[in-house]
Amino acid sequence: MPYKLNILTPSQIWFAAMPGVLAVLWSTGFIGAKFGLPYAEPATFLAYRYALVAAILFIVSTLTKAPWPGSPITYFHLSVVGLLMQVVGVGGVYYGISLGVDAGVTALINGLQPVLVAIIAVSLLGERASTMQWVGFIMGLGGTVLVIWRKLDLGVGTPLGMSLPVCGLLALSIGLTYQKKFCGEMDLRTGMFVQTTAAAIGMWIISLSLETGTIEWSGEFIFAFIWLTVVLSLGAITLLLYLIRRGQASRVSSLFFLVPPITAIISFFMFDETFGPIAFTGMIVAVIGVALVNRKA
Repeated sequence: MPYKLNILTPSQIWFAAMPGVLAVLWSTGFIGAKFGLPYAEPATFLAYRYALVAAILFIVSTLTKAPWPGSPITYFHLSVVGLLMQVVGVGGVYYGISLGVDAGVTALINGLQPVLVAIIAVSLLGERASTMQWVGFIMGLGGTVLVIWRKLDLGVGTPLGMSLPVCGLLALSIGLTYQKKFCGEMDLRTGMFVQTTAAAIGMWIISLSLETGTIEWSGEFIFAFIWLTVVLSLGAITLLLYLIRRGQASRVSSLFFLVPPITAIISFFMFDETFGPIAFTGMIVAVIGVALVNRKA
């Protein structure tokens, strides 16, 4: 029987490549933050970004006649998630980068989210963890601590700067758990609008209270602002939801642990950020740990 060669169509090739494209796009979020922060303070940057995203989501929700939350308590839950994930979670990353923390390090810390969520599930929800999952816990946390220790030892960043992405990681993990429990039935368009609006209000309060609100509208800042707003906040999230709806959730999850090394590679070429032998070893150990936890989860 002759062998039949199956030739993929361009649409099939694109669909197969989507998870990898998403991992790269997600990595650019940390790059865009470092690219734009020299021209704006963190809360001011995010306040403008969230305001524009909320405006776009409102227009989309109105034009598509998306259903709105049916009760005040639902608006409250959505707002809590927005404050946790977008104000404290993303805000911690931005303030850490503004204090000198490498983009690759913030990506590594943020990438521990599957590890932390799994630990929360084991500790609070009574879920059982396998031996390999416990190995992943130890490797993920230990590798990240090694990277942070080495960077601080070399004078890259400050203890306060390193602690802020860690606080952001905690808020992100709590926010994801909170959303799963209280906001599972939300419409994505109107739900994201409420969350982003709450985040915009929170960031404007922080900006007006702690910052000058000054922005240098340079070409670099405008590029970073548009990229983070349109490509990341809208494009990457839409791609993520599309892949999950098409049954690609496992492939997407398996690639997210690649975000820290991808970010580190891009940062090396764009900002000359380097990882010495000790820090590089720590990153590899942490990435393998997160991959083990993610695979078992």
